Amino acid sequence: MTPPLITHLYTADPSAHVFEGKVYIYPSHDRETDIKFNDNGDQYDMADYHVFSTSTLEPPYGPDTVTDHGVVLRTEDVPWASKQLWAPDAAFKNGKYYLFFPARDKASIFRIGVAVGDSPAGPFKADPEPIAGSFSIDPASFVDPDSGDAYLYFGGLWGGQLQCYQGTVADGKADAHGVPPFDEAWLGPKEPKGSDKIALFPKVAPLAEDMRSFKEPARDLVILAPETEEPILADDHDRRFFEAAWMHKRGDKYYFSYSTGDSHYLVYAIGDSPLGPFTYAGRILEPVLGWTTHHSIVEFEGRWWLFHHDCEMSKGVSHLRNVKVNEIFYDDEGKILPVKP
Repeated sequence: MTPPLITHLYTADPSAHVFEGKVYIYPSHDRETDIKFNDNGDQYDMADYHVFSTSTLEPPYGPDTVTDHGVVLRTEDVPWASKQLWAPDAAFKNGKYYLFFPARDKASIFRIGVAVGDSPAGPFKADPEPIAGSFSIDPASFVDPDSGDAYLYFGGLWGGQLQCYQGTVADGKADAHGVPPFDEAWLGPKEPKGSDKIALFPKVAPLAEDMRSFKEPARDLVILAPETEEPILADDHDRRFFEAAWMHKRGDKYYFSYSTGDSHYLVYAIGDSPLGPFTYAGRILEPVLGWTTHHSIVEFEGRWWLFHHDCEMSKGVSHLRNVKVNEIFYDDEGKILPVKP
């Protein structure tokens, strides 16, 4: 595996995009904390975002090749947020750059916000309220290169609170934005289980033209098991969605990739529409040093790259991570060839 891309800070959850001829990386910024490790993720106590850019993805890496553009957003810059600026993402549309990010609101419930800037390097100004109809964590924005339509994918189990929204619109309990009521009984490291239970799915919502609101309520992004063509089951922890949504397009196929959480794989599914359904297709990355695994995939100068993180710099401290990048390849059928750490 390649060495860490950024070494002067702890960084994780890298969302990479090609803007203005360079690769821009939007990671979480890990920091030291006295909070003890727990399955709710309280030790991931991030408080700001840096943006990085580079014109080359070949090592060696250092300040001469990877530019740190500094802090572009802080918790105190977000009127509705209380703490934990977790994994962000960015998008460009209509001449503006948009930074999507999760944070706990004043009631300690995760919501997703958006901040707007004129440059991919920031700074970004946060909207005064989270996106109406948003919840949970790990926003991943996708602007379809062919249609120009934009989407936001999100969700995360356990500390990410996705399991707290298991009601449906059909229950008649959803709010005006189609969001089921928050059930605090599901807080913590909980999720559905049982041989007959379907896994909880990530969410997807088409973004409005302003990129700061949903055009439609969020819906399930269904992931199917290839052997049954039925939804993946809750007990299938090697394949079920846990967190770390990402979408990319290659040719006419859409690739939705994600982390399986407590089994520590990066995996992917393939579909014909950005709204799904998607069929599970395999693993991208085996477990790395550290508990979490989170990534992005981007094409740059005709080659495809996997950005991810591990805990090499901290020697295994799970909340002190470092970003890495590896080239990835596809076979003749469009399947991603696995990367081993």
